[in-house]
Amino acid sequence: MTQTTDPTTFETPSPLSQTFGFRLTKWTEGHARVEAPISHNMTNRQGLPHGGVYAALLDTAMGYCGCYTGDPEVKQNALTLSMTVNYLARATGTRLICEAHVTGGGRSTFFARGEVRDDTGTLIAEATGVFKLRSRK
Repeated sequence: MTQTTDPTTFETPSPLSQTFGFRLTKWTEGHARVEAPISHNMTNRQGLPHGGVYAALLDTAMGYCGCYTGDPEVKQNALTLSMTVNYLARATGTRLICEAHVTGGGRSTFFARGEVRDDTGTLIAEATGVFKLRSRK
């Protein structure tokens, strides 16, 4: 996994991201990639990654994709207003990779689309969301 942006712009992962091993691996204007190894603490009763993990991964990446500032001293946050997730397949690999892109928006909200694939390339889940930008810190 190669970081393709300046890692000094990356933020410390949230407690939820730390719990699931989510790692921001690419972050540029309008785009974010978040990856995570599939681990036992993500699984449901069937031993498969829980759908909520995919939703959290999508929410995380889509939130990041609209909050890039390029300046580690200026932090932009967003709140999720709505999100729709479609579950398409089960993961068979060892790592989850979520790519998210801004698809539109205005001064105070943005729209995003995200996809989760495993490291075999299988499309696992996809989502769209609406996010409200909060004041920069």
